[in-house]
Amino acid sequence: MSLRASSQLNCQNVEGPLRHLQVLDLTQFLSGPYATQILGDLGADVIKVESPDGDMTRLLPPHFVGPDSAYYHSVNRNKRSLAVDMKTQEGRELVRELALTSDVVIENFRPGVIERLGMSYADLSARKPELIWCSISGFGQDGPYRDRPAYDMIVQAMSGGMSLTGETDGHSVRSGIPLGDLAAGMYGVIGILAALSDRDRTGKGRCVDIAMLDCQISMLSYQAAYYLASGRAPGRQGRGHDSIPTYRSFTCGDGADVVITANTERMWKALCEVLGRSDLAEDERFRVNQLRYRNRQALWEIIEAIFATRPAADWVEALVAAEIPAAAVNTLDGSLTDPQVLYRNMVLQLTGRDGELLRVAGNPVKFAGEAEIAHRFPPRLGDDEDAVFSELLKLSAERIKSLRENGVIGKRADAMHQRKEARA
Repeated sequence: MSLRASSQLNCQNVEGPLRHLQVLDLTQFLSGPYATQILGDLGADVIKVESPDGDMTRLLPPHFVGPDSAYYHSVNRNKRSLAVDMKTQEGRELVRELALTSDVVIENFRPGVIERLGMSYADLSARKPELIWCSISGFGQDGPYRDRPAYDMIVQAMSGGMSLTGETDGHSVRSGIPLGDLAAGMYGVIGILAALSDRDRTGKGRCVDIAMLDCQISMLSYQAAYYLASGRAPGRQGRGHDSIPTYRSFTCGDGADVVITANTERMWKALCEVLGRSDLAEDERFRVNQLRYRNRQALWEIIEAIFATRPAADWVEALVAAEIPAAAVNTLDGSLTDPQVLYRNMVLQLTGRDGELLRVAGNPVKFAGEAEIAHRFPPRLGDDEDAVFSELLKLSAERIKSLRENGVIGKRADAMHQRKEARA
């Protein structure tokens, strides 16, 4: 049996630890949907409310599976979808009633927008004090930048994180992973889980205010501490580390890059042995990390020349055998077929209602000794309207039909046309 096949057997129809929660998802694009997907991966019943045109990411090129984009599919599994026109009074009333049946409401509109749509934490919590509300925005619900629009690259740039990324003599570049969005989604989940824990004790909910910029500032970590301690702003990090000269990438004989993280004195001595230069361990320039740091340019020239004599795979094998953390710099065709990644079920295969096959990155939260839940294919726009409105709001089939005929719920007639154009 292949590793891929064996890993898939670990997904079963088991209930996740958040199975008792209902989450109303009023988010779109990336930060909010990533947060609600995490909650859905952990078993929550996530009800995604979209406009009649749908989350705009459903139309993002270049890749599509069925009618929706690969981008949309990457952050919307384990959800149910409703299409509701919140610009109508009836639509706003439906969403408010759904919020009052929920444990958590999460939204990522710009500050003030959700209030203009007739909803607010103050209003809903007055009727349901145990409700937990989470708002994700670029700059938070207060402050001088409150009303500014923001996307991932904006907060990467403003936080200073982007100034640390890139070759030392080149331009600053954004991270290839959308850290601004993803970090906000994760911190949103952390805030929600903390509020849930407190609610178990007090019976009262909270309003969680997540700013993408705040999250990026927090993630500056030791780089912020270095600046605050010294008054000197770190520059672009390039291939290495500001403190450890043997925490770096090197180019090998086949042109591929290898990273090593020889952080301890034991690892340094082992690295010298693997490189065939045990004398370096006794060289006064490199004897301890402080000296290696001071003389790092000379050290890098020596190591780079040695790595250039053999291909990357050979070096990784030798370094790992010597218990020196090392890895080739993978492209995604390498990482997403890696035996460890597949064994840990980090590539999920999902099947849509019409037999579409979708592969996406998996859920990293594992519980020892427990099987993972069976993940649901991301919903098509409005797929779950009849079930949700009848189950949660007790609406009759006739009432649901009337709402659809009046354009309060259901996708717009031209929504499918827009999808066809996006795929063309």
